[in-house]
Amino acid sequence: MTDIRNIVILTGAGVSAESGIDTFRDAGGLWEQHKVEDVATPEGFARDPDLVLRFYDMRREAIQAKQPNAAHEALARLDREWDGELLIVTQNVDDLHERAGAKRTLHMHGTHLNAWCTACDARTRWTGPLIDRPECPKCGARSLRPDVVWFGEMPYEMDRIYAALRQADLFVSIGTSGAVYPAAGFVRDARELRIRTLELNLEPSQGSRWFHESRHGPATQVVPQWVEELLG
Repeated sequence: MTDIRNIVILTGAGVSAESGIDTFRDAGGLWEQHKVEDVATPEGFARDPDLVLRFYDMRREAIQAKQPNAAHEALARLDREWDGELLIVTQNVDDLHERAGAKRTLHMHGTHLNAWCTACDARTRWTGPLIDRPECPKCGARSLRPDVVWFGEMPYEMDRIYAALRQADLFVSIGTSGAVYPAAGFVRDARELRIRTLELNLEPSQGSRWFHESRHGPATQVVPQWVEELLG
C-alpha cells in the first residue's frame, strides 16, 4: 500500500445499515412498503406531493435519531489522518459520515437534511417537516422539496467525482449493491484508468467481478480493519 496516495471511496446503504437505517429497497421494488416510483421519482412527486413529503418527513425525523457506527468512525479517522487526497462519495442521504467527523465528503444523491427550493434554486439546511409547505428562507416561495436525487434526475457533482477518480491510486466501494448507476459504473471507470480497486461489502455485489479484491463481512468489522491496515 506504500504506492497509494490518492483515494476515492464510494459508500452506500450498507455503511449505515448497522446504524438502523434501512437499505434502499427490497427485492420486490418496495421502499418501506411504498413503490419506489411513487416516492422516489419526479413523476411520483407531481402525482401525489403529500405522500412524498410525508414519506421524507418521516425519514428526516428518523435519521436524526440514529448514530454513526464503527464504519463511519473508521472513515472519519482515515479522513483525519490520511495525508494524500481523499474523497468520500456517498450515495446515502443521511449525515452520519459528517457526524462521525468526516469532512472530505460528497453527497451525490443529496441529503435529507437539506430542502431545495424549486423556485429560486436555493438549498437550505432543513431538519423539520415540509408537509405544511413552509416558505423558502431565501425567496419566500412555498416551493420546497427534499434535496434528494430521485430516479430520473442527475446526481450531484459528477464532474468533481470523475476528476477525483482520474487522480486516484485506489478506488474503494463500501456497502453498495452495484445496481444503481452511475455509481455502479465507477469501478469500471477506475479499471480503465488502471486504478487499484477494492470492495468491502456484506456479500458480493452485482459488480464484484470488476474489483481487484473483495472483502466480505459487516461494515462495522471490515471497514475498521481495512483502515487500520492502511494507516498501520
